[in-house]
Amino acid sequence: MKSIQDTYKLYNGVEIPCVGLGTWQSSNETAKLSVLAALSHGYKLIDTAAAYGNELGVGAGLKASGLKREEYFVTSKLRNANHGYEATMEAFELTIKKLGVDYLDLYLIHWPNPVQFRGIWKTAMQETWRAFEELYKAKKIRAIGVSNFMPHHIEALMETAEIKPMVNQLKLCPGIDQPEIVKYCRENDIVVEAYSPFGTGLIFDNEVMQNLAKKYNKTIAQICLRWCLQNDFVSLPKSANPIRIKDNTDIFDFELSAEDMDLIASLSGSCGEAPDPDTITF
Repeated sequence: MKSIQDTYKLYNGVEIPCVGLGTWQSSNETAKLSVLAALSHGYKLIDTAAAYGNELGVGAGLKASGLKREEYFVTSKLRNANHGYEATMEAFELTIKKLGVDYLDLYLIHWPNPVQFRGIWKTAMQETWRAFEELYKAKKIRAIGVSNFMPHHIEALMETAEIKPMVNQLKLCPGIDQPEIVKYCRENDIVVEAYSPFGTGLIFDNEVMQNLAKKYNKTIAQICLRWCLQNDFVSLPKSANPIRIKDNTDIFDFELSAEDMDLIASLSGSCGEAPDPDTITF
């Protein structure tokens, strides 16, 4: 990988950029400005979700950029309350309307076992995926995937699925490398995406990371993103600061040593913990 426009190839042939802009916790107005800044600095991948409440802002940023639809890659995710076939179909139509697009490049089931469906999560998830497959076959989505899924969730999905997920988006950052699910995805040709690569900002207070930043003459954010890159994770850094958005692209001119890669992975607790999708309360 030599730039943020370089790509990983999904098993269906669709190419996904190696770094994108995350928009979690961004308001509509902030999302619009962040998307505009990111696209102006060469980003192609923009990640949002219905639950973020900013699809209108993301869509406004995409439109204001003046780029052709094929010049950017947009991802959204299904809201937890909308599991099930009919609800998924309706939610998808609302998402593309808010984003102002005719199709999504990638659509993800945000969580496998939301609290609203705790007793019937498997059936609800399977019906959701049936809708995903239908939308994919209709070419309204170029790639379909999941988020926060562990191996047993994917195995349950595949009991009735015709199409295997192409992506799994996970919390991956210093101290949270989730080796079991990452290994499972690698073995099943599922591309791994890293959300919250900075641990929602917690990593910036870590002394080890501060020392590594000095060692490599890079920012802590750049160290985190380089760690993701060397792990072959698609990373989704979130920022509302145009300068930091640009700085987050400067990760292709250095390489972390194997020892430092392991050190970063070992920083347990530095970014909190990985969420348990079977006990979340939302």
